[in-house]
Amino acid sequence: MQTKGNNGPRYRHQVQETSEYTTIGVAKLTPIIGAEISGIDLSKPLAPEQQNEVHRALAENQVIFFRDQDLTKEQHLAFGRLFGDLHVHPAAPHVEGLPALMKIHADESSPRANGERWHTDVSCDQTPPMGSILHIHTLPPHGGDTLFASMYAAYDALSDRMKHYLNGMTALHDGESNYRGTYKNFGVVDKPSYPYAEHPVVRTHPITGRQALYVNRGFTIHLNGVPKDESAGMLRYLYEHIENPLFQCRFQWKKNSIAFWDNRCVQHRAMWDYWPHTRSGHRVTVAGDRPFYRPSV
Repeated sequence: MQTKGNNGPRYRHQVQETSEYTTIGVAKLTPIIGAEISGIDLSKPLAPEQQNEVHRALAENQVIFFRDQDLTKEQHLAFGRLFGDLHVHPAAPHVEGLPALMKIHADESSPRANGERWHTDVSCDQTPPMGSILHIHTLPPHGGDTLFASMYAAYDALSDRMKHYLNGMTALHDGESNYRGTYKNFGVVDKPSYPYAEHPVVRTHPITGRQALYVNRGFTIHLNGVPKDESAGMLRYLYEHIENPLFQCRFQWKKNSIAFWDNRCVQHRAMWDYWPHTRSGHRVTVAGDRPFYRPSV
């Protein structure tokens, strides 16, 4: 929520209370977003209790992290399937024979790195992914962190007047400018067209029922129903607002770390501050549902 006066920070957030976990350890990175999970080996089948607690940890913390997880490609895919069907990226390169296993790689010859600006994964799809599970196995000596931002916190911090303006509004998300030619260095041939979709600017999470901002620099082209200059000005404000460090956590990768973020309420940005060194891994993406807005009761 947004507060007035000089006593304390401008933005204050309601931190949701959580009950104890019995089969995993959950250590929060910040009160707002992020938690590191311990006491679990993702290379082995999870007991039902563990699986339920991982689901709950994701819902409560929006992005969760695992250390020292030496997974095969098949084990990585199997972990993703615990959360639903797998999503195939419309443009990015994948491991041969495994279309749901996306390659994440940057080295001294790369013209770019994945996710260099704030975005929500593949929000241009009609049914964007529910979540992404990134496993990094090759790291630079320094750098290469990933930033994550809570879109719950970003929405909560808006004024009531701004919420009223945005609630129920839709925006166009387009993959064309983001994907065409982007993966040429991997030998990927462009498709005739790329997905686009209209989604609510404020998205209701289907599990938690909370409201989250759902526009991003990577894919959102314009707000529907308002003049072009108004849309550009409003999106500029929202992007700057979303990128407030108060809504963020930062993850420092180590070999065989995993980050699992809820794409419905989280944006992220990968730091390409390690050139000419190499950072490499794979991403499994879990299919989602069509975004919707439901007014809060």
